[in-house]
Amino acid sequence: MTSITELVRDMKDVRPAPAKVALVAVVASALYAFFQIADEVGESEFGWLDKAVLLAFRNPSNVNDPLGPEWVEETIMEISSLGGYPILFTLIAVVVGYLLVVRRYGPALYVLLSVGLGTAVSQLLKSLYDRPRPDLVDHLVTTHTASFPSGHATMSTVVYLTLAALIIRLVNHRGVRLYVLAVAILISVAVGLSRIYLGVHWPSDVAAGWSLGAAWASLSWLVVSLLRRVRRGEGGLR
Repeated sequence: MTSITELVRDMKDVRPAPAKVALVAVVASALYAFFQIADEVGESEFGWLDKAVLLAFRNPSNVNDPLGPEWVEETIMEISSLGGYPILFTLIAVVVGYLLVVRRYGPALYVLLSVGLGTAVSQLLKSLYDRPRPDLVDHLVTTHTASFPSGHATMSTVVYLTLAALIIRLVNHRGVRLYVLAVAILISVAVGLSRIYLGVHWPSDVAAGWSLGAAWASLSWLVVSLLRRVRRGEGGLR
């Protein structure tokens, strides 16, 4: 009887933690969503929906005029900049610099690899799919790369979720963790929607960017968690 009790206890000890199970689910579902969107985009199945959503942000009498007064356009441009490389890389440089100063080399390396490799993957996929930018409306900002997936949506999701994961790791208060995660998600969503409003991305580009970014940030955190367990000799996704 004692041996059976010990066996049951040991089995409980190797069960994956709920947070890890949730992350695995996020990675799987987000990757599935990305490849489904990519497949539909390749077959031009999203054409009518992309056009309908894009035009919903424009004046019906003049599709080159976005909804709202001029200050709204300026505000959305500023929101869009939160997903631009200058802002994101500056933010990462500040965070990594701080981590190095306080000698938290592991977290610093985690942030650098997550964002650096995420950037490379995003640019590689842009080159691979090479989708043209929307030509249905005027662009309110200048662009230089292909359209799919949205780099702003992808990288804002990667960066803000990566930083949220870092803070969540360092803070034990559940309310703070939920707040940080909610802020990261809201900023990523706002950046993605701003790209549609500005006319530089199809909605499917942004949806794919969100999916890819969520999958990458979650996968990065899973890998770090697994490596930490292996280093401690614990094994498994706990």
